[in-house]
Amino acid sequence: MSEAEKHANTEWDDGELGRDEKYVRRATAEEESSLEDALGLQMISIRLQKQLIEDLKFIATAHGVGYQPLMRDILNRFVEHEKKLIISHIISMKEEEERQRLEEEKKSRASKKPGQKKAA
Repeated sequence: MSEAEKHANTEWDDGELGRDEKYVRRATAEEESSLEDALGLQMISIRLQKQLIEDLKFIATAHGVGYQPLMRDILNRFVEHEKKLIISHIISMKEEEERQRLEEEKKSRASKKPGQKKAA
């Protein structure tokens, strides 16, 4: 195990390194912007019911996270689920259209009498 892995698995995790206030500072606007760009984040404004926010904070606290990251996670889960449903629906529609097309072709071939030439 490398020295970096040892630190990652011990001192950082148990708070020996980095949790002291002397290591804390507010990120500069440039650092925040760079981080947001790297993570693909965009600031938005949204109005939510106060009770919903309180409930989200309660749930977030129970999970040991902030309520805004929890909200991001909830929205990501919802969007992924909805995208899968929509794509599944589109695929089902295309498969049904293809099945109907093949049925029509089959009926068309069956209705032709033996020896009859196809119209060009």
